[in-house]
Amino acid sequence: MLRDSLIDIQVRAMPDQLVQALESAIVFGELPAGTHVVEEEVAERYRVSRSPVREALRRLERDGMLVRDERRGVRVAPISARDLDEIYMCRIPLEGLAAAQAAAMHNPDVIPRLNVCLNDLERCFKSGDIKGYFIANVAFTDLVHNAAANSTLASLLEGIGKRALRYRYFAYSTAPDLVTASVEGSREIVDMISDRNQTGAKKVTEKLIERSWKTIRNLIDA
Repeated sequence: MLRDSLIDIQVRAMPDQLVQALESAIVFGELPAGTHVVEEEVAERYRVSRSPVREALRRLERDGMLVRDERRGVRVAPISARDLDEIYMCRIPLEGLAAAQAAAMHNPDVIPRLNVCLNDLERCFKSGDIKGYFIANVAFTDLVHNAAANSTLASLLEGIGKRALRYRYFAYSTAPDLVTASVEGSREIVDMISDRNQTGAKKVTEKLIERSWKTIRNLIDA
């Protein structure tokens, strides 16, 4: 979903690629909250016409990453306690349900892939690579969603997940204790899914995300 670096990105035509590039710039703080996003500047930066830029901006508005004001134009959406609360009130039960469903489905192909992601998480954690850790964590979460094998749930989580990305990266980049808890929690989630422990997978997932919510809330309020 996310790109590791935007330095060498050359987007030619496809709105999907442009959305990914701008999404990454917003999540990783290259386009901070409140930044004005001008069609002409984006088109020039990525060497595309304005048509795919307009489409990309519309999609990012829909995903809650951009806001449009008649007087101020398009800008990166602010980070706020209210937005955080609305996202996480929905995200916690849905992520818990996805983890429980993944345990119930117990697809044998999923466990090795989760372990690969877990190894990536631990490697990035040990090396202090926060951006790499975040990208691996998003991949881990997406795998759990896919393992739940519920298209309606996946669709709901995709929308909420995009809105949560900035808050998740903000938390990992400013609260080291949360990264430690995330590594430990991810190990537990893999164990619970492996053991077909639906209740345990749900509980660990919800507890981990609730802790993240509280941590981010404290950082925003500080």
